[in-house]
Amino acid sequence: MSANLRGALFALMAFGIFATHDVFVKTLGASYSPVQILFFSVLLSFPLATLMLMRDSSPGTLLPVHPWWMALRTIATVLTGLGAFLAFSVLPLAQTYAILFAAPLLITILAIPMLGETVRLRRWMAVIVGLGGVLVVLRPGATEIGIGHIAALVAAVGGAFNSVIVRKIGAEERPVVMMLYPMVANFVLLGAALYFVYEPMPIEHLGLLALIAIFAFIAGRLIIAAYQAGEAAIIAPMQYSQIIWASFYGYQYFGETIDMPTLIGSGLIIASGLYIVLRESRGAHSRTTPVLRTRSRHETGTYLRVGPFLRFIGKHPDNRIGLAKANRQE
Repeated sequence: MSANLRGALFALMAFGIFATHDVFVKTLGASYSPVQILFFSVLLSFPLATLMLMRDSSPGTLLPVHPWWMALRTIATVLTGLGAFLAFSVLPLAQTYAILFAAPLLITILAIPMLGETVRLRRWMAVIVGLGGVLVVLRPGATEIGIGHIAALVAAVGGAFNSVIVRKIGAEERPVVMMLYPMVANFVLLGAALYFVYEPMPIEHLGLLALIAIFAFIAGRLIIAAYQAGEAAIIAPMQYSQIIWASFYGYQYFGETIDMPTLIGSGLIIASGLYIVLRESRGAHSRTTPVLRTRSRHETGTYLRVGPFLRFIGKHPDNRIGLAKANRQE
């Protein structure tokens, strides 16, 4: 079996597990606030992640080099997690994924002011088509925009903002710092908010929370294994397989069907995202290339980010292409 095929299979397994993880989130979301679900998911994930964080023997303290950027990243992570968990709770699974898949398009836009990226005509066209797909999914004017749609958009924007911040400061921050602060912030902030929304949970629901934490950890490790085995250009597009799982799970367990606007909009978003990711993987590299090639899942603070871990083991795209400053010409 080739390395790329092995990596692709690892990625497909990971995203299948993540989709199952989101089914558990949706199931619990019918009875509990996303604050409560995310808090306990992070709490139960912390011991698993700590085992990985203890492997970081690089010198330095736990103080960030860029405290203000780290604070913004931490806030973005909390908002992304809350937005995603709320969206999964109230929206059809496939519709939620369709909106979250807009993140690579938003990364391309945010990279202009934050990284000094030059985005030329072809990528702008892909971004416009993809954002048009988001409008097709949302159907403003034809359907009422609810809290779930807003939450999914917040998660997509927060996830994109988070990813660009990681690209901006990641090379100068210790991986343990990049991983630890969002998890601690989730724990502290959501713990404070939990007082207002807490509902007692039976043992079977606590078991589902444990499964959410375990599945997130396993899927995160599989994604890391995928990037270790195969090329990022092969691995990154595998994230879109989640829409298949979402369609199956939504129909099987929640009686959801994909309507035509969601299907068309998802197709436009996925096609645009694939174009941007694959185009960034060819030839010269721009400053956002590592963002798009290792950004494969909205970050909620319940699992290890791929980018910092790959940088820790020396297999991040930065280690192979250097900190490229020349913008690619398109």
